Amino acid sequence: LLCFRRYVLTALTSCLFWNTFGLSAAMDSKPNILLFLADDLGVGDIGCYGNDTIRTPNIDRLAREGVKLTQHITAAPLCTPSRAAFLTGRYPIRSGMASSNGYRALQWNAGSGGLPANETTFARLLQQQGYTTGLIGKWHQGVNCESFNDHCHHPLNHGFDYFYGMPFTLLSNCQEDKPPELDVALQARLWLYSQIMSLAVLTLTAGKLTGLISIRWKIVACFTLAGGLFFISWYSSYGFVQYWNCILMRNHDVTEQPMKLERTAPLMLKEAVSFIKRNRHGPFLLFVSFLHVHTPLFTTAKFLGKSHHGLYGDNVEEMDWMVGKILDSLDKEGLTNHTFTYFASDHGGHLEAQDGSAQLGGWNGIYKGGKGMGGWEGGIRVPGVFRWPGVLPAGTVIDEPTSLMDIYPTVVHLAGGILPQDRVIDGRNLMPLLQGRAQKSEHEFLFHYCGSYLHAVRWHQKDSGAIWKVHYVTPVFHPPGAGACYGKGICPCFGEGVTHHDPPLLFDLSRDPSEAKPLSADTEPLFDTVIRKIGRAIEEHRRTLTPVPEQLSLYNIVWKPWLQPCCGTFPFCWCDKEGDS
Repeated sequence: LLCFRRYVLTALTSCLFWNTFGLSAAMDSKPNILLFLADDLGVGDIGCYGNDTIRTPNIDRLAREGVKLTQHITAAPLCTPSRAAFLTGRYPIRSGMASSNGYRALQWNAGSGGLPANETTFARLLQQQGYTTGLIGKWHQGVNCESFNDHCHHPLNHGFDYFYGMPFTLLSNCQEDKPPELDVALQARLWLYSQIMSLAVLTLTAGKLTGLISIRWKIVACFTLAGGLFFISWYSSYGFVQYWNCILMRNHDVTEQPMKLERTAPLMLKEAVSFIKRNRHGPFLLFVSFLHVHTPLFTTAKFLGKSHHGLYGDNVEEMDWMVGKILDSLDKEGLTNHTFTYFASDHGGHLEAQDGSAQLGGWNGIYKGGKGMGGWEGGIRVPGVFRWPGVLPAGTVIDEPTSLMDIYPTVVHLAGGILPQDRVIDGRNLMPLLQGRAQKSEHEFLFHYCGSYLHAVRWHQKDSGAIWKVHYVTPVFHPPGAGACYGKGICPCFGEGVTHHDPPLLFDLSRDPSEAKPLSADTEPLFDTVIRKIGRAIEEHRRTLTPVPEQLSLYNIVWKPWLQPCCGTFPFCWCDKEGDS
């Protein structure tokens, strides 16, 4: 019996020593960091979040082997500002990446707006800690400021050692047989004005020649010039969207203009696997920023028609397959246990994306609203999955409110870096929560912007467990009650397309996650207390904001020929270096 007790004690001591030493060793060394970010993926589109008809075994595997967040929130419901917040750990309004006009995302590679050079990304901080940093896929944070090759907004100017992908984003314009997606309303106006001017010139010319109209030729010339300008504006920009926006770059060099969609996914996958292999001795940061599942949903033949949800489901399943192949490369190089892996989406699914009766956008589960809607949960609640074998407990589910901005301080902490002290960082280090050392999120308030307009705020009342959410502004759905803005393509942030609520709408997400039943002073005893508390938080938050140049101003987002990335001599921009190789 004495021998048996000694054996048990020795075994327990050895086990405790091994677990402690193993965890300590893993934490003391710098892990590789692999970040997956999908484009427009709804929280209800993957298996581990309840979808039982779209097959996502590889993302589900990450959740099974790691930690799943059920209240993971983006800082904006649209790609450009959301990704700016992800990269900087700061609300987009702090960096000037929040718009006060109708253009809430960058429109052109040849615009002058973008992520300012004085913003410090997590890639920059990890680079300083000895990491090799790479970005494969979508950027959509701008390219140039003053000339076609100053690359002031380019990934290589923001801490990435290597970039391969789209400096812009996928659009239906990138596929020849799809209807245009970029600024359709403005295109239509410019074309209409061109036609009106042309008709006016023909009428005035005919009247002058026949003597029916007494008018000077100078006036006819002015109308001709105005019509010509409208036509040139329309044709030179929107007539060549494929060439101006749908391009691939390797570092500073354009490799495909326009890009060949049929081989884009294989190229992205090849680049990601190659980056891991080249940097297997680490440490590395690899940010895989998927072009999936944004329209036009171009999917390779291997996956077409394979899902139960049409082209959208096919595209999701292809993306999951790519995730699996990249995870396989970690296994092959023996890096799985030494890699901190994360998967999320930049915002919710695009409800208004349709082709006739076919839905081309994602499903946001039980949550109201979607992409572009500042406050409704469907536009900002996204998947959030982490894996680090031996460090993060497998099969864990966390219901606390977290943010995509939290990735910034989390990976900086893992790399042994120090957060910038000269600016507000809105994200919080997630490691205590992910490891189970903390039970509550550090976030008390999260502010939900639509462009530069504050639409909603959530308050995490930690002592009671309640998640209060107040809506000050909501979009007007079209048609009424439809749950989206089908007549507009995307819901607006201001003007006649929104409703201002006074008193504001109040929900307790812990009891009503679908935001179906607004509370009132009559139905909720704490109504006035909650409204006052959140009001004070807004005042405090606004005191931390400082004026910065607006990167999405009308001047910054307009197409400027002299800023156009071009692999030839402008305007003869065409190349296929991938095909040549």
